[in-house]
Amino acid sequence: MLLLRIRRRLQLLLLLSAMATTKATATSSSSGHAGYERALVAFKAKISSQSGVLASWNKSTSYCSWEGVTCGKRHRWRVVALDLSFQGLAGTISPAIGTLTFLHVGSLGRLQSIDLSVNMLTGGIPSNISRCSSLSVMIIASNKGLQGSIPATIGNMPSLVVFELPNNSFTGTIPSSFGNLSQLTDLSLALNYLEGSIPAGIGNNPYLWFIQLSFNNLSGLLPPLCMAGRLPSDLGKSLPSIQQLAIGTNLFTGALPRSLNNLSQLQVFDVDSNNFTGVVPTELGRLQNLEVFMLDSNKFHANNEREWGFIASLTNCSRFQKLTIGWNRFSGNLPSSLANVSTNLQWLRIPFNQISGATPLDVGNLAGLEVLDFSGNLLSGVIPESIGKLTQLKELFLYWNNFSGVIPSSIGNLTGLWRLGALGNSLERPIPLSIGNLSKLTVPSLSINKLTGFVPKEIMGLSSTLAILGLSYNFLEGPLPLEVGNLIPDNIGNCRVLETLFMDDNSLQGSIPAMLKNMAGLSLLNLTDNQLSGSIPGTLGSITNLQELYLARNNLSGSIPEPLGNSTSLRCLDLPFNNLQGEVPEEGVFRNLTGLSIAGNNALCGGIQQLHLPKCPTFSARKNKKGMPNYLRVAIPKTGALLLLLSGLIELPIAPYNDILNGTDRFSEANVLGKGRYGTVYRGILENEAIVVAVKVFNIQHPGLYKSFQAECEALRRVRHRCLVKIITCCSSINHQGQDFRALVFEFMVNRSLDRWIHSNFEGPNGQGALTLSQRLDIAVDIVDALDYLHNGCQPPVIHCDLKPSNILLNQDLRARIGDFGIAKVLDESTSKHPVKSNSFIGIRGSIGYIAPEYGDGLMVSTYGDVYSLGITLIEMFTGRSPTDDMFRDGMILHCFAAGALPDKVMEIADSNIWLHDGANNRNDATHITITKKCLSALSQLGVLCSKQLPIERLSMSDATAEMHAIRDTYFSTQQ
Repeated sequence: MLLLRIRRRLQLLLLLSAMATTKATATSSSSGHAGYERALVAFKAKISSQSGVLASWNKSTSYCSWEGVTCGKRHRWRVVALDLSFQGLAGTISPAIGTLTFLHVGSLGRLQSIDLSVNMLTGGIPSNISRCSSLSVMIIASNKGLQGSIPATIGNMPSLVVFELPNNSFTGTIPSSFGNLSQLTDLSLALNYLEGSIPAGIGNNPYLWFIQLSFNNLSGLLPPLCMAGRLPSDLGKSLPSIQQLAIGTNLFTGALPRSLNNLSQLQVFDVDSNNFTGVVPTELGRLQNLEVFMLDSNKFHANNEREWGFIASLTNCSRFQKLTIGWNRFSGNLPSSLANVSTNLQWLRIPFNQISGATPLDVGNLAGLEVLDFSGNLLSGVIPESIGKLTQLKELFLYWNNFSGVIPSSIGNLTGLWRLGALGNSLERPIPLSIGNLSKLTVPSLSINKLTGFVPKEIMGLSSTLAILGLSYNFLEGPLPLEVGNLIPDNIGNCRVLETLFMDDNSLQGSIPAMLKNMAGLSLLNLTDNQLSGSIPGTLGSITNLQELYLARNNLSGSIPEPLGNSTSLRCLDLPFNNLQGEVPEEGVFRNLTGLSIAGNNALCGGIQQLHLPKCPTFSARKNKKGMPNYLRVAIPKTGALLLLLSGLIELPIAPYNDILNGTDRFSEANVLGKGRYGTVYRGILENEAIVVAVKVFNIQHPGLYKSFQAECEALRRVRHRCLVKIITCCSSINHQGQDFRALVFEFMVNRSLDRWIHSNFEGPNGQGALTLSQRLDIAVDIVDALDYLHNGCQPPVIHCDLKPSNILLNQDLRARIGDFGIAKVLDESTSKHPVKSNSFIGIRGSIGYIAPEYGDGLMVSTYGDVYSLGITLIEMFTGRSPTDDMFRDGMILHCFAAGALPDKVMEIADSNIWLHDGANNRNDATHITITKKCLSALSQLGVLCSKQLPIERLSMSDATAEMHAIRDTYFSTQQ
């Protein structure tokens, strides 16, 4: 938020200043003219640009017309501003910058500025930059290659008003000379590696209103953003002009000082993700300008009316907009005064505390609310009818409480609502028909309640918005409404169609409507555990996007329709325990044993041989299978043959040892692609087919060799998906020294691992050196699709257990393929997908930084462990920060790093390389920047939700997949 705020301010000032400046060639031939040109040429000599911004920097035109350079009005040869932000600059900052001693923007209070943000600059800041003594604004944010100490000479720049160096790699201490910057109003040194204390003089500056020093290794008493200790008791007297006090995601302890009431100008108070304790002081209610109050993820408590008094005090803050106090230790009843907080309140979030009792009946008085989150508490009673007065509401989360009674019909007044979460309560009676008025609703989740009656056809009328419909585990009955087939928009390209429909574990009766064929966007349909009868409509096979179909444990009869086998998208079909009969098709999903389940239908016959069904009385001749490639037509060595046949469930071809040896040039170091705990991966060539492959040779010295090899084979034999690395062949033999040899041969990924693209200067075959935002979104979608398949498309589920960027490979189109199943776990049929306590020690599965916390507590592996790794990987993809980065120490983790930036600071933590391929128009376009910010905010939110500490708090893989698709599709729709 700060970076964008400064950029907007500078753009406005530069625009106004343009009326007082000129780009014309200066007529003066003074020595200053030549000096400025020489300085700029020297500056250019040290850098290069991917955006082409430096193309205009040549002697055929005046340097005053060079892009990014502004000259003055009175002295038209004098350079007064330099703005080269978002230009893909590489190289170092030349000391010649110090000779541009009049960097300022003519009038407007003689504002001076330099902005080199969001580039790839390396090295340090020249100490002679202090010669620009008139400089007022210096912003050099998001250049991760900038390192070394911050020059102490900067403290000798008396005119400096705004000084921003966030998201770089500076080390050392904050110079004590910064206490001399008496005009400073904005200071941000966040996201560096600074240490030591904060200069005492900074706290004596009466003009300082924004200070941000988060994510460093600072210590001491002054309240910047990322240090440990307590807030000083006289904080309110030390910094009286502070407007934004943001100290979230740190290690602060103790209670909030009551002197905070002296911060009369304070607008934003953010202390989330610390270790604060005690009662929230009621004196905060004296802050008339307070707009944002965020206390999430601390240890604050309140249990009675007196301790809840801070809520009543906030009713005095007429400008109040956001109140978030989730993940603390608040308990007791919510005070009735909550309903009297400012009508300007937009966010009210109190999730995951221990609050009980009823919701204030007058909560509808908060007419400006857009987000209301009471989830994860012990609230009981009914949902107040007055909630229908919150007509601005967009998100309503009530899940995992003890709410009972009916869903109020007044909910139909919330016509702007797009997310409704009420699962995990005791809501009963029918779903109100008024829910059909919620024309923007995308994700209604009403599962795990006691709802009865028919599924209202009105909810099926939300044709253009529904993405996920969750009605599982209720007592719904009656037939599926025919209107369910109308869930398709007039123009599928311009809206989000229903993708996921959960109605399992109810008492639905009747037949499956044939009109389901109209749901062109449907990818998952779950009607398991109902009382549906009749036949399976063959029209389901014509749903072009349908990937998963679950119809188990109903009363379905008749034959399995042939069109299901003709579907090119269907990869998981679950039909157990019905009354199906007749011949099983042999094409499509019926050839994929990992995605097909038909047990408990005793009258079925035919199908492929591996199903072991009785032959049908009459059947047509089958087509011959295609032969294997020539290089695979070899004798299977006796050693390891039983292991490699893998129970006969797939045909895994065998390659001889000599083919592997010769194809890797005798395992040459020059062909090494990577090394891991269980072996080495080589680049190789299968000569008979003349194709390049990746050969994973297992380390025979490792004690876990056979277990790892077997685990990978066990996993790979079960999975086939476009987003998983394809196995070509394998080898189980004896090497020339008479030792056991194990190897797997995979398709070669020309663009190597995602880790290389995020954290190094890796350059792909096409010369591209960094991933664009669009490419990262596609990669993220591939990752969630692969995991969703492993968790929900495989029976039993497959848990990867080691998801991280180095195990995610990129093909020639920069699309992701997940590999390395060396520690994967295939869940037993009887094992829950949820983590449960293990009876035996399983060892730590995964890599440091990506391992789910519960694995360290002895819990068995579960799908939620992979979800945690996914969350960390998503955050890493879009911030460029590894969970093992040196900045994460003393309890600070990548999850908190991202959570602390939500919702307004995501641009400050984003990987600056994302903008390298943006055109100049996009980099300076406010609409594009806003769209990018919304996308990054949604991605960070998804990563945070997936990487919650407790498994029960994380999203399911299905929900994460749907959300990731929605984020990408929303962003892509704005780029057309």
